[in-house]
Amino acid sequence: MTRTLPARELALFAGLFVAVLLVYLGMGAAYSTRMLVEAACYAILALGLTIQWGYAGQFNAGVMGFVALGGFCAMFFSVPVNPAFWDTELPGELGRVLLYVVVAAIMVYGASRLDRLGVPKRLRTIIAVVLAVLLYLVVISNLREVTGEIESRAQFIGGLGLPAWVGWIFGGALAGGIGYFIGRICLGLRSDYLAIATLGIAEIIKAFLKNSDWLTRGTATVSPLPWPTPGAGELGFIVSRALYLSVTAVLIAVIFFLLNRAYHAPWGRMIRAIRDNETSAAAMGKHINMRRLEIFVLGCILMGIGGAALTSFNSIFDPQGYLPLNHTFLVLVMVILGGPGNNLGTIFGAVLVYIIWIMSEPLALFVMHSVVYLGEGWFGWEPVGNLDSRALQARVFVIGLLISLVLRYAPKGVMPEKVPHHT
Repeated sequence: MTRTLPARELALFAGLFVAVLLVYLGMGAAYSTRMLVEAACYAILALGLTIQWGYAGQFNAGVMGFVALGGFCAMFFSVPVNPAFWDTELPGELGRVLLYVVVAAIMVYGASRLDRLGVPKRLRTIIAVVLAVLLYLVVISNLREVTGEIESRAQFIGGLGLPAWVGWIFGGALAGGIGYFIGRICLGLRSDYLAIATLGIAEIIKAFLKNSDWLTRGTATVSPLPWPTPGAGELGFIVSRALYLSVTAVLIAVIFFLLNRAYHAPWGRMIRAIRDNETSAAAMGKHINMRRLEIFVLGCILMGIGGAALTSFNSIFDPQGYLPLNHTFLVLVMVILGGPGNNLGTIFGAVLVYIIWIMSEPLALFVMHSVVYLGEGWFGWEPVGNLDSRALQARVFVIGLLISLVLRYAPKGVMPEKVPHHT
């Protein structure tokens, strides 16, 4: 008879609860609740990665890009409308240029299909490339002219003034849409090449958002961003953050329920069959590329939602703030520690790793101050400067040590995937 409450999981979550309690006692309720909200947002990101990597074996190294897309939607849909832009002729000019973009894309797509009309493939390729270059030069010239006017007269186009949760939904939709086009191109690559491709695409997305001052204000940032719940000015720091935490907790519960149902459904068994033996799955008539694209898009949607929730909570959209270390590597560590393919383990890994990530700095600072104090008193050492920056760097060391220990002693994670066997 299968145990419904495994002792291993209970012990791990009990230890996690003790760690959270110690943080509350040491750092206070406001700081600790903020940490848990951010950990919950990272848990959504980790769930998106674990279904790509754990369910389908797709190594996505571009998590940061989809987080940034979610953050952009959270900003664009929630910040107030900018009258300096909308009360002028600039929206019409921008719409005209965007229409040029759509027409250009259709023309290039049509040129890439000329071989169906009997045009030789080599000639088709030359025509498509030349047309794409010419249309790009025309469109970018018009776009720069319009965006320059927007930046000089209105700074940026502003937002739509809608509730924050609308931005979360569209953040997931935009990330999923971009993920669809990326998947159509990149999912045919081998796992290591897929990682390189997604990493490069994430940097392209970040560079676009950073340099599009007319759309995002670039390095000037946009703040404050509205919350989907009452803010600190209405309820106070602790209560408002606790309410935000409850929203993210409900969101995680819904995602966990749906993913768990999908994992144990025939669709989940098919995805695992493709992951474990693609040749055999194809021989059984499964549409390999379509299923892999489905799981990739689904993971990107969750990353977009998590990125939107995290950006709204931080109440600032800063394209420079999206870093591979914070928004890709850290999520990978969460999934590796928890167990790829195990949704419960992923949530555990996300919360634990984020606690370690956040608390390693104050703990390292405490240890350094203690060593300096003892060294000055006992050995007459000279005072050491820049302890704050040195303690911040301890985060990277601690996370690196953690991932090394996990890969050495628990290579499948502390909660390995439990594949059900049907007899």
